[in-house]
Amino acid sequence: MKKYITGFALVLVILSACKVSKDIETPKPALPATFRNAAATTADTSSIADIQWKSFFTEATLQKLIDSAIIKNYDMQIAVKNIEAAQLQFKQVKWNNVPEIGLNVTANSQRPSDNSLTGLSLSQYNIGSKHIEDYSANLGLSWEADIWGKIRSQQKAALATYLQTNEARKAIQTNIVASVSQGYYNLLMLDAQLDIAQKNVRLNDSTLRIVKLQYDAGQVTSLAVQQTEAQRLTAAELVPQFEQNIAIQENALRILTGELPDKIGRTASLDQLSIPDNLATGVPSNMVSRRPDVKSAELALNIANANVGITKAQLYPSLTITASGGLNSFKASNWFNIPASLFGMVAGGIAQPIFQHKELRTQYEVAKVDREKTVLQFRQSVLNAVGEVSDALVKIEKLKSQQAIATTRVNTLQQATSNANLLFKNGMATYLEVITAQSNVLQGELELASIKRDQLSAVSELYRSLGGGWKQ
Repeated sequence: MKKYITGFALVLVILSACKVSKDIETPKPALPATFRNAAATTADTSSIADIQWKSFFTEATLQKLIDSAIIKNYDMQIAVKNIEAAQLQFKQVKWNNVPEIGLNVTANSQRPSDNSLTGLSLSQYNIGSKHIEDYSANLGLSWEADIWGKIRSQQKAALATYLQTNEARKAIQTNIVASVSQGYYNLLMLDAQLDIAQKNVRLNDSTLRIVKLQYDAGQVTSLAVQQTEAQRLTAAELVPQFEQNIAIQENALRILTGELPDKIGRTASLDQLSIPDNLATGVPSNMVSRRPDVKSAELALNIANANVGITKAQLYPSLTITASGGLNSFKASNWFNIPASLFGMVAGGIAQPIFQHKELRTQYEVAKVDREKTVLQFRQSVLNAVGEVSDALVKIEKLKSQQAIATTRVNTLQQATSNANLLFKNGMATYLEVITAQSNVLQGELELASIKRDQLSAVSELYRSLGGGWKQ
């Protein structure tokens, strides 16, 4: 008997080592040696994405906003709950190799018909009762041998799913860090533009007073007063518009940080923020392993591989061993009479699917197609990641050129406005030349503030696209 048991166990071990499907390796995506528009690099493979976000964004108010968003943002909290759920699922799958055990306690009474076979048997054996009673208490055991690696595939899928939820949390955090920083930079730009508009209104007020004095002296017509007033109102109209946009941006930032809409205190102005000179990008291959969304796509391939193994294993025979043992009696008084009421049973069975409307085969073929789709999605995610980095780099490069041109233009317009005012006061320039100069400098200064905001946002986008922001 021992030989049979030993032989049977050996067969199970050998069969359990069988695997009906092979995992495919993670495909190596086509990657450039360097990012397009990246500065000339040396052998240094460091990247700004390796920097913790608190070291990359050093402005005090911005740090507080990002810190609050990471803790209180509801998308982040949901991501953490998803991790907890996936972890519980992963722990549960580990128990799939353990036999299932159940406790059953039953008691029933039946009164068969006297003309039935059961009723006639009762009369024949003179049991002395018209009722059939049965009392049972037993433990049942069931175990399926993992012959074709189905349970191992389930464990791999659960592990990859758990790791995916962690990568999803990282991806959400990188997006939050970038979104909060870009929203804060937009808020500082609106502050600067509001200040520009208010200064321009005061400048127009001064010009309007002079024009009115000239009108009273008969030097200009009422048309001059009207056009100068219209120019002042154009600048004044911008003030409530910027105030509205500031309030909306503050509300958006507060909601992003998981708090009720309210004002946001600022400790810096747009002019006080500088653009980093050294924005190292590293090599594209490192970016692939650092970006959470790309890692998630790679883990999706592990899940697809596991699903192929699970669906193919369902096409093959399954070996199930069951056992049951306990106490059984047809009288309640003898139910726990030991050893007379003891019983036991052991059984083994092999089930082979034959015809199920081709559902199992179809599920297997669909799983293979899904795996091929996952490979394509992984490659697409890598391609998108490289493109985002290149886009951010070209924005930084070209915005720097735009900023230099816009600064020179604003300096020229400010000088022209100053000269126009002096000439106008001395009767050597018309009011039209003054209001034209004032209008031009207003637009130039507003545009320069917008370019500075775009530069800072592009740096944040580069940091995110390289995979930075999730390291604490």
